[in-house]
Amino acid sequence: MKTIQWFPGHMAKAMREMEGDLKVVDGVIFVLDARCPASTFNPRLKQLVGSKPVLYVMNKGDLADGASDNLLARIKGVAAAVKINSLDRASRRDILGAIEKLIAERKAKYAAKGYNKTFRFMVVGVPNTGKSTLINLLAGGRRAETGDRAGVTRGRQWIRLGDIELLDTPGAMAPSLSNQSFAVRLAYVGCLNDDVLDMDDICLSLLSELYEKYPQRLRERYGVEGGTPLEMLDCVCSRMGFVVRGGGYDYDRSYRAVIDDFRKGRLGRLTLDSLADLDGLEF
Repeated sequence: MKTIQWFPGHMAKAMREMEGDLKVVDGVIFVLDARCPASTFNPRLKQLVGSKPVLYVMNKGDLADGASDNLLARIKGVAAAVKINSLDRASRRDILGAIEKLIAERKAKYAAKGYNKTFRFMVVGVPNTGKSTLINLLAGGRRAETGDRAGVTRGRQWIRLGDIELLDTPGAMAPSLSNQSFAVRLAYVGCLNDDVLDMDDICLSLLSELYEKYPQRLRERYGVEGGTPLEMLDCVCSRMGFVVRGGGYDYDRSYRAVIDDFRKGRLGRLTLDSLADLDGLEF
């Protein structure tokens, strides 16, 4: 597989704007994908944040299994963190409670002086982790533009929620994806632009990783019983009826189906990152 890199020009501009906006915010909400929080952690964003209070939100918790709870516990050992599903209104209370806990001490100090302060938070993360969907959940309506692909949010958007203001920002990758295991998982979950990737190679890599970690899911969905990644893809074609005239397999259709099944949760709840993947990351 070719080395994966993706850092378009608008991201460089967005990073420069974030650096300026950080001077006027009180804290940062850093959105991660619960299936791969280590892979979706951007060290460059954390460097920009500096000493500002940070709340890590592991979003898309409905797509991750119980292994993600262990990852959450590890992050909570060093930083404020919560796991949610921003499409579930019940998660609104969890995230607001976590924000209130983060600002409680400072809020009490301002209140003691008779001052009702508006706390400003910047919402950051790599593309397609659900930053705008999270803001819409908190706002109780469609206030920020959303989409199920990388790069929907291009400009900054301030959203007012009572005594809290949230700044939605464009998704930003690290300028260099040095860990290619993380990079390929970013591709799996749709944080990168599919158009710049060899998606057939991404699919074969996904099948290999899923068979290593969740073989039963592939057996149940596609009848996969092992073999090379290409042989697994043959099973997908056979089970799903993806054939072309003459009896050959329609690989284009099959790799798109596998990736879509994974992203939409049709393969069940899955967690790709391990505790070892969190080692060395400074939350």
